[in-house]
Amino acid sequence: MRRSVFPITFAASVLLAGCSRPIPLDRDLLIATANPGGTYYPVGVAMATLISGELGPTAGILASPITSTGSSENITMLQADEVQLALLQGIFASMAWQGNGLYEGRRATTLRGLAMLWPNVEQVLVFQRFVKTGTVDDVGGLAGEIFSLGPRSSGTEVSGRTILTTLGIEPGRDFTVANLEYGPSADALQNRRIAGYFLPGGIPTGVISQSFATLGGDSVALLEFTDEHLARLRATHPVWNRFVIPANTYPGQEQPVRTLAQPNVLTTTSAADAEVIYLVMRTLWTRIGFLHKQHAATRIMTLERAFAGLPLPLHPGAIRFYQEAGLKVPAELYPPELPAPSAP
Repeated sequence: MRRSVFPITFAASVLLAGCSRPIPLDRDLLIATANPGGTYYPVGVAMATLISGELGPTAGILASPITSTGSSENITMLQADEVQLALLQGIFASMAWQGNGLYEGRRATTLRGLAMLWPNVEQVLVFQRFVKTGTVDDVGGLAGEIFSLGPRSSGTEVSGRTILTTLGIEPGRDFTVANLEYGPSADALQNRRIAGYFLPGGIPTGVISQSFATLGGDSVALLEFTDEHLARLRATHPVWNRFVIPANTYPGQEQPVRTLAQPNVLTTTSAADAEVIYLVMRTLWTRIGFLHKQHAATRIMTLERAFAGLPLPLHPGAIRFYQEAGLKVPAELYPPELPAPSAP
């Protein structure tokens, strides 16, 4: 796909991707995000703004966000050294590091984590007339209807298909698949050309706000996931946890919605310069209030939760920062190039 770079004079010393040598401090860095209609892109813009504003004048580190189809393409770009920082869904980070699922036989051993971010909330929106149980099972009853799973091969589509097939709902059999990007999904719903769409993201998610605002809370509904759904998913993909979307998160959404969320992960590769990573992590966490003001999804981010549940090892530069910040880094999060300290 044609990707667009948001031109920012910012410092992009955030993690360096799969490059074969350390990155010099004066190199411009690209942050791989996703479709502009979701959460990754605006947060990537905010990160680039912060990094560049803080580190550009002092370290010559500049950053710019780049659009993509999401997690899968972001991993590809990281490994090809086309970007130096990437936002990933937890399920992708886990599969790539473990070498299973989509990455069976091609484990991404150079990937390194930087931080857990905000929860990526699974949101399934349909017209009220298709609501029977009020749960994701209703998607299985859309025979003859069109339902959007997001852009083809995107993180949205892969996570959506993983969730649905694990729960016994088969795209293509139980509904006709549309591979629409976020904005076009909302437009198609508004024009009654699709029955609904699947969209993971930080809340509130812009296009879902748009759908509720234009169609009304009495016309569309967010479907829920039961405890049984969660247990079935966690049996094979333990990255998902319970998440409740508070009432009135979206216009006309008067009741809380019991859904699921997986963590979003900030990533780089083992080739990243440790000093660059250290400076970036210090900047992001000491100025976290800036991100909180730029997008509501980031307000849940705290330093204390920065690597809780991280599905891949940390970069040495990030470990240095966390240790200086007084956090104890678990032994399992030390990468192969930096053995964990011996227990006292």
